[in-house]
Amino acid sequence: ARESERERERARESERERESERERARARERERARESERERERARERERARESESESESESESERERARERERESARARERESESESERERERERERERERARARERERERARESERERARESERASERARERERARESERERERARARERERERERERERERARESARERERESERESARERARESESARERERAR
Repeated sequence: ARESERERERARESERERESERERARARERERARESERERERARERERARESESESESESESERERARERERESARARERESESESERERERERERERERARARERERERARESERERARESERASERARERERARESERERERARARERERERERERERERARESARERERESERESARERARESESARERERAR
């Protein structure tokens, strides 16, 4: 689920980056349109100036010089504007490069985070495996304890059986002794009888 959320976040981030690029493209297009309009206005201005010059052929040389100066100034303004636009475009390109660098860094960070998450998951899997092994070892130890207890119980049962057998042997020995005693008494009685 976390990986899916990160994937969705990356998709949203990519969409935001694409939208930013589209907005910059629209801004550039608007700037080009404004520049085209300014150029058309300058062209109209030059045309009006040429028309005015044609109509005023009799103007003094000083006026024509002023017109030429204005044209030169206009040319210099256009040059400055062109330079300014070039600088603005270079700045926009630098900004785009910085944005691409930030995007690359974000991507690298996402990759590093994915790697860290994989490492954490691997560690969790290892810990689960160790836990299962500990559980199996505990179960084996309990089984060994049960086996030892069963063996002790069998030994106690054998001891009890030996005790019972000893008791039976003593009982049999007592029975034999009683029989021998009875036999001796009987023999003594017969001896007395013969003596009489």
